[in-house]
Amino acid sequence: MFKDCSQQEAKEQILERVAHYFETFHSNNNGLQPGSRIPYASRVYDHREMVNLVDSALEFWLTSGRYTEEFEKKFAQYLGVRYCALVNSGSSANLIAFWSLTSLLLGERAIKRGDEVITVAAGFPTTVAPILQFGAVPVFVDITIPQYNIDVESLERALSSKTKAVMIAHTLGNPFDLRTVKSFCEQHNLWLIEDNCDALGAQYTLNGEERCTGTIGDIGTSSFYPPHHMTMGEGGAVYTNNSLLAKIIKSLRDWGRDCECPSGTDNLCRHRFDRQYGELPLGYDHKYVYSHFGFNLKATDMQAAIGCAQLEKLPGFIQSRRHNFSRLKAALEQISNKLILPEPCPESIPSWFGFLMTCKEENRRNNLVQYLEKRGIQTRMLFAGNILRHPCFDELRKTGTGYRVIGELPNTDRVMNDSFWVGVYPGMTNEIIDYMAEMIKEAVELQ
Repeated sequence: MFKDCSQQEAKEQILERVAHYFETFHSNNNGLQPGSRIPYASRVYDHREMVNLVDSALEFWLTSGRYTEEFEKKFAQYLGVRYCALVNSGSSANLIAFWSLTSLLLGERAIKRGDEVITVAAGFPTTVAPILQFGAVPVFVDITIPQYNIDVESLERALSSKTKAVMIAHTLGNPFDLRTVKSFCEQHNLWLIEDNCDALGAQYTLNGEERCTGTIGDIGTSSFYPPHHMTMGEGGAVYTNNSLLAKIIKSLRDWGRDCECPSGTDNLCRHRFDRQYGELPLGYDHKYVYSHFGFNLKATDMQAAIGCAQLEKLPGFIQSRRHNFSRLKAALEQISNKLILPEPCPESIPSWFGFLMTCKEENRRNNLVQYLEKRGIQTRMLFAGNILRHPCFDELRKTGTGYRVIGELPNTDRVMNDSFWVGVYPGMTNEIIDYMAEMIKEAVELQ
């Protein structure tokens, strides 16, 4: 078939056919078809993602390569940060973000085992897991309703001589009170990690400057799992403006290696064989010198190739999410006496991941959710609800060690018992949003 073609000509023919394949077999897979189940989220893509994916596969580099470099550069530019490291998932991003703060390169500010980190129990477990996995102590504070983010009035009560950091998420795309949290961290010389996995594209105005969430703290993280604002299938990112943290992040991602040369590249520093490291012999190959006990959490170039195409669509995705959220909220205002509707954080422009509601009457949520599910509307809880109530905390709860709790967390338990959410992702049409609104109103009135 390619006998008389150059390699480049052959590739162009293949990619042209891939685009045609998409138009023939995949173009109707975006969005929702009449009568189909309404998921809370789904991927939205076109031929460019598929062409990029095949282009990367034809190169057969497989590990991180030119698409990874392109994505890291463009994603950092989009966020307005200096450094970005692509990883294989949002959970890995949170792992790397936290463990980077344990590096001995940070001196007295390094987090040590037994140090405390302020966080919340309402959310996704991998915001908390890295703290426990390292051996630090999470200190759980309550959230507020209807923002569903950290109750900043609990911060001072959570503080102790062992506190080293705050690590919290922007819940379902709604920024937490960054002004207060940032000020608290600066006042007490604490690190701030923003789990931005559900809030990519959200904006917050601080000191008169509008900035993307994830870029105001010391480190931000993103997830590119299919339900999120953009997708690579699996994937995540860690980003910062701090050059030392950026060096640590990439070292931990790449086995703990001291060398910063990318895969397939040697001796960028021109000192590969002439330096002394630890107790190694002089001139030991820098490519195999390890400054941290790290991981291998790199993404593949095929993931990055999809991400490059998705990143072009991201502004439109975010605009659609905001539109869908606003339309749904306007339609549900008439039942705000039965449901607590979500409210944005002051001084923010959220990038909504979902539409979270809380039943005003107790013991109503399950019947309401089942009513919607039977009518084809997929629902979700606020992830763990209260992570402290889960089996993974059984042993810690028995011994009473490994974590602290500030107060009774009444709002966290309220969310666990009475809250649920539906999607607002870009594949939803006005008709779908209106249908969801009608079904929610119908379900509430029948309770």
